[in-house]
Amino acid sequence: MTAVDFDHVALATTDIGATLDAAVGDLGGVVVHGGDGYGFRWVQTRLGTATTGMTIELLVVWQPEVNDFLARFVDRHGNGVHHMTFKVDNLESMLERARALGLHPTGVSLDNPQWREAFLQPREAHGTVIQLAQTESAAGDFAQLVDRAATTGIADGTPAWWPAPPARAEVPAVLRRVVIGGPARARARDFFSGFLDAEILHDDDASTDLAWPGGQVRIVDAPGAGVLHLEATGLATRTVSLSGTTIRAATD
Repeated sequence: MTAVDFDHVALATTDIGATLDAAVGDLGGVVVHGGDGYGFRWVQTRLGTATTGMTIELLVVWQPEVNDFLARFVDRHGNGVHHMTFKVDNLESMLERARALGLHPTGVSLDNPQWREAFLQPREAHGTVIQLAQTESAAGDFAQLVDRAATTGIADGTPAWWPAPPARAEVPAVLRRVVIGGPARARARDFFSGFLDAEILHDDDASTDLAWPGGQVRIVDAPGAGVLHLEATGLATRTVSLSGTTIRAATD
């Protein structure tokens, strides 16, 4: 069986300075690492510690002539959740599982052993893009990056293209879960637990809670499918807006 873990949730932003101000200054996040991609730049911020919370990846459009996928998303939707990434230890096996379930992975790239990836589109992934990624780095490597960045205030990555963040909030928030809505909660539950191997923590008439070592998802009934908001503990206010995405105080 292929191991699957929830790695991060990615947000597109048109103002990285303001977004880092909120992520670090309001939420107490730790800027961990970042760099250049194809058509985008990225930087990851940990909302929590190396062993608690979850990771948010911030994406900005860069060199869209190389790849315009993010530019097209921002043109259509503006700021907000772009995708959720799940790390797997055998991407080819996951692709076989996906196709056996009638899913249609796109953007399949297997050539680079450092980063192999594929995507499921929102129509097949309950309203959001799902990235499946296989990398040679281990979970412990990222934990060390988080601890070092929290201790030194220095993030990893070349180039360090993002602006210097503000001082961290005195009481850091801990990102608890991504809340997803949809009209077919049972099918969404089966997708995340059956295909993406989530542990079902709770399932009743109101919601379904799912967990991986790296994070949690709550599914609730809603007219349309997609990410509704994020939830965190330790918020100084009831809500914080992060690049057009609402982070609410978790009540449980």
